[in-house]
Amino acid sequence: MPSLCWKHHTLIQALMSRGPLNEQDFHSIFTGVTGKNPGTHQQLFNDYLLKINKELSLVQMELRACRNQYDGNVFYGVVNNVADEQSKLGTRYTVPQIAFYKGIIEAIAHDVLSNGCISNIDALNIRLENQVPTGAGSQSQAPSSHIPPAFRNFSMSQKEKTLEELVRDQWLCFTTDGNIGLGLRSFLDLRSWFRGNDIPACEVCNEAGVKADPCQNEGCTVRIHHYCLKRKFSRTKGEKVCPGCSTPWPLPAFKTEAVEEEEADANGITQSQPSLGSVSRKRARTSRGGDSGTLNISSQLSVPTSDVKRATRSSARLR
Repeated sequence: MPSLCWKHHTLIQALMSRGPLNEQDFHSIFTGVTGKNPGTHQQLFNDYLLKINKELSLVQMELRACRNQYDGNVFYGVVNNVADEQSKLGTRYTVPQIAFYKGIIEAIAHDVLSNGCISNIDALNIRLENQVPTGAGSQSQAPSSHIPPAFRNFSMSQKEKTLEELVRDQWLCFTTDGNIGLGLRSFLDLRSWFRGNDIPACEVCNEAGVKADPCQNEGCTVRIHHYCLKRKFSRTKGEKVCPGCSTPWPLPAFKTEAVEEEEADANGITQSQPSLGSVSRKRARTSRGGDSGTLNISSQLSVPTSDVKRATRSSARLR
C-alpha cells in the first residue's frame, strides 16, 4: 500500500488489533495522528476513509461503519470481503460452533417481533442438526444418518462455552435484559447475509431491522429502528402513521436535543461517507474481523434459510 502514509496505517492497525471501536474512540485516534478533529474537519476525515478503502479493496477488505442497533451508537471496524478455503482454515471456531452461531443469528434475525434477541435458554436449545444441508442447498432437520457425529455430540456445556466465546469476541452480546443479541462484529460483517435472507430493512436508514419497532398492522412488514423513529417522526406535525400502510404509529416522547444529536450523527455517516453508509448495496460481504475471534462464517451463511420457521406476530406474542 505505497500510497498510504503512516497515519493511514495507524488507523487501520488500531481497528484490526482492537476490534470494532466506537465513534468517539476512533475519532480520538484520528485526532491523535492527524491533529485534526473529525467534527470540525469532516471532509478530511472522509478523505482519509475513502483513501484507506481504495487501498484495502486491493486486498478485498473494507473499513466500514455501522450502528449498534441496541443503543444507536456508531462503530467502525475492518472487515474481510472474501471467504475462500484458505480464509476458512484460519478460523479458530469449529464447524459445530459455527453451526451453533448460525442457528442463533437465524433465530434472532427472523423474529417477527424484531426484538433483536433470544433468551439464553432458547439459545442453548438451538439444534445443530437443523443446520445440516439436506440437498439442493436447502436446510432443515436432516436424517440422523446424515448428521455429523460432532453435531450430535455437541453438549450443553460446549454450547455454554461457545456462547461465552462469541460474546467475548463481539459476535454476540448480552442485552440489558440479559438476553442474547447480535454483537458489533455481526452488524459489521453480515450486512449482505441480512439482505440475502430477506430480513426486512428499516424504512428510514435501509439497514436490516434486526432490533426495530414493527408496524402495528400484522400484515405490514415495515420496521423502523428506535433511533430512526426519532429522526422521522419527532418533528412531524399531525398524525404519525406507518409509511407503508398508514396505520397509526404509537411513539414515545422525544427530547429535541436528543433528536438533533441523532440527526447530526446520521448525516455524518450516510451523506458524507457513502462507502460506509447505510444505502450502499454491495454483494457478497464476508469477513474475518481482527486477529482476535476470527470467524469467517459468511460462506456458511450464504444459503438462504427458507426453512426457518416463521411465526405470525400474534403467535409470537403468545409464547
